Amino acid sequence: MSNKPKVIAIVGPTASGKTSLSIKLAKEFSGEVISADSRQVYRGLDLGTGKVTTAEMDGIAHHLLDVVDPMEVYTGANFKRDATKAIKTIVTNQHVPIVAGGTFFYLELLRGNMQAAPVEPNLVFRASLEAYTNEELLEKLQAKDSHRAESIDPDNRRRLERSLEIIETLGSVPEVQKTESDYQWLLLGVDIPKEQLHKNINTRLESRLEVGMVDEVRHLLASRVTPKRLDDFGLEYRYILQYIQREISYAEMCELIETKSRQFAKRQLTWLKRYPEIVWVNPKDERAVLSITKQFLTQ
Repeated sequence: MSNKPKVIAIVGPTASGKTSLSIKLAKEFSGEVISADSRQVYRGLDLGTGKVTTAEMDGIAHHLLDVVDPMEVYTGANFKRDATKAIKTIVTNQHVPIVAGGTFFYLELLRGNMQAAPVEPNLVFRASLEAYTNEELLEKLQAKDSHRAESIDPDNRRRLERSLEIIETLGSVPEVQKTESDYQWLLLGVDIPKEQLHKNINTRLESRLEVGMVDEVRHLLASRVTPKRLDDFGLEYRYILQYIQREISYAEMCELIETKSRQFAKRQLTWLKRYPEIVWVNPKDERAVLSITKQFLTQ
């Protein structure tokens, strides 16, 4: 039996219900939630990222939301540092840490399956990349580090820029050296039918637009968040920005967000299916989910 602290991680594609499940488990097992979302750390990115509201938290403490301003750079190394600190605090409070979010790179940093490169953000170098398209950045990466280029999301500009930034300093992206985790992990995967997932994506988009997601982007622009920075955040922010700038119609914006969200969910599932340790659960089968979690926490 290990004496390592026990940590629950809830994974799954976007719009699968990770947030609601994390809160349900936190209420049942005296937990606190740590967000593992690379966009929800930014203040003001609320509707576009699906950030949990105070009402939805239902009294459950949440960590690593609204950590920095949108024009600042928050790295994987920052997340690992802050999440490790949060876990220690939660365990000291004799509560259960529950990590939930769609940035699986963050989770892998915490689990010791990946490492953040020891390279500080280079804003001058990043500025030199602004004129390039994502396709051109990928070509640059392929020429400099073909192995990294094979595994990267070609639509994730921030990851492309970060990889090139690391290569500029180190010559290549360091190979992953797995380390033993300081924690015992239960990985719960939210498993819902593809048809339901697509319906959730559509319903979520309609709901966010109704409550002011376009106005959120306008407010961010008025708050001196640059169009370039909004485009970096991708998905909703990229295409709402294009709509505001009259590059696409409202209908085209909606179609692009929904299509890209479905593609993103597919990539997330492809990533997650590589990990046999994930226990896939039906979120509607509450008895089974609670039983699996209780067994992990009491064993």
